[in-house]
Amino acid sequence: MMGESKVVTSNQSGPHEKLEELVRRHLASDSQKPFNQHTLDAFAEAQTWLDNWQGPLILDSCCGVGESTAVIASLYPEAKVIGIDKSALRTAKHERGYAVDQDNYLVLRADLNDFWRLAHQAGWRLQRHFLLYPNPWPKSMHVKRRWHGGASFADILKLGGTLTVRSNWPLYIEEFALALGIAGIKANPECYQAEHPMTPFERKYWASGQQSWQLEVELP
Repeated sequence: MMGESKVVTSNQSGPHEKLEELVRRHLASDSQKPFNQHTLDAFAEAQTWLDNWQGPLILDSCCGVGESTAVIASLYPEAKVIGIDKSALRTAKHERGYAVDQDNYLVLRADLNDFWRLAHQAGWRLQRHFLLYPNPWPKSMHVKRRWHGGASFADILKLGGTLTVRSNWPLYIEEFALALGIAGIKANPECYQAEHPMTPFERKYWASGQQSWQLEVELP
């Protein structure tokens, strides 16, 4: 399996020159974008499933096929865990491929830009929030599509909890830490290693000899 996953390449040699401008703009204003109906439906399903749950709540955002969601749910059996991914194909694979008896997690297809905003408006406060290997959008022109460069960054902060972000592209983690710093939150990027991978991407990257990078921070 060695060499199966390509190393992320970019025309950026360092943090994006417009990162601070983008972060400050998004922190100063609220998104007015209309919600997608499929995400409204998914959020309603999540609310019904939670059933006024008052215990610990964890989000596994960009969960892909939901392997990480199942792992997180097993690590935190006292919590309700919701995995979210925009791909119907990936979330459907979870339904077909994971026959588990855990009842403390749910995997949904939704647009995270909308879901996070709906969650904040509904008063959700997270215990933990995982962002494991989101699409890095490595081209400089796509910086606004990175979570820390888009309007949704403010909603991530508002949901609170312990935020864990992981990537095989160190510049993504460096930029995310800089964005947090602009928001007044100190975060230190670090190498991440573990005995077992949590996601298919992590498994593939490690099999290809790539390093994982992580930041973990308590959001106010």
